[in-house]
Amino acid sequence: MMSRKLGVLLISLLLMAGHALAAAPAAGDMAPDEFGKTLDGVKPKLADFQGKVVVISFWATWCGYCLKELPVLEGLQKVAKGNVQVIAINTESREDFRDAVRVLRSMTAKLTYDSDGKGAKAYGVNGIPHLVIIGRDGKILDVHRGYDQSSLPGIVDSINAAILAPVPVAQ
Repeated sequence: MMSRKLGVLLISLLLMAGHALAAAPAAGDMAPDEFGKTLDGVKPKLADFQGKVVVISFWATWCGYCLKELPVLEGLQKVAKGNVQVIAINTESREDFRDAVRVLRSMTAKLTYDSDGKGAKAYGVNGIPHLVIIGRDGKILDVHRGYDQSSLPGIVDSINAAILAPVPVAQ
């Protein structure tokens, strides 16, 4: 009886683990259309950025590396001259996000917050920093999890490759 219960428990755990792994989108998958919302309550959609490379960065005010990364992504968006849209998704409460926006108000990146965790769940975020690069066709090109400054050249190379890729032709 005990071995049967143990077997059922193990099978249940394996199914849950498989489901959790399947939930995290990977390169080649269509990007989920869940990017949090702005302070005004607007929920951006991927279609809003059609034809652009979209770079999503999940961040929090307590994440020192995230705060260093945001200006780099902002600069990249400016240098790309309309070819890249950065969406910086804060994972904290609306109040914490509102306070952060006051400091970051000059940024042109799309600033949103995801206090209900729907965006984090859709993108399989288990920790930050977490960055996703989406191609012009809406498919995920690259996912970076738990990285640091030493990973930045590779991330920039991935974004540059996405910018230089041919624009998909609508069929």
